[in-house]
Amino acid sequence: MKSVTFQVNAKSVTVDVEPRALLVDVLRDQLGLTGTHVGCDTSQCGCCTVKMNGSAIKSCTTLAVQAEGASIDTIESLANGDQLHPVQKAFSECHGLQCGFCTPGMIMATVELLEQSPIPTTEEIREGLAGNLCRCTGYVNIERAVRSAATALRFEREQAAKKQGESV
Repeated sequence: MKSVTFQVNAKSVTVDVEPRALLVDVLRDQLGLTGTHVGCDTSQCGCCTVKMNGSAIKSCTTLAVQAEGASIDTIESLANGDQLHPVQKAFSECHGLQCGFCTPGMIMATVELLEQSPIPTTEEIREGLAGNLCRCTGYVNIERAVRSAATALRFEREQAAKKQGESV
């Protein structure tokens, strides 16, 4: 066993893991963060997507020991109590999900995409979500949700900047 310490959803954790333990299994089984799903175990479906040090990664092919000293954000980190993150809200409002199994990975990939490209083109959306598979939808509503979230996040940033200007 190896002791690994990292931040998960802004909280420091130390876990004892087997050297070959996968990050997704540690998140789900040892830390109880079951929002991160296990779909294929081969890095093909993206259901296990989390952010490590700000970048979206597939946690089903990342060893837990690789998280030593890292900052991990899971789907559980996005909502603020009952207040959904704008990406979560957009997926719900735009019907960007059906069975919901792929949704956590899609949302985490979308969060990273919108951080990198606040006004993404259709091509950027498709490229940003590549590697995240949905077996239920035709992706039309998922793309619509990404566009809606981008608009909502831009509005939030504008409001925050306006408020910041008023308080200076």
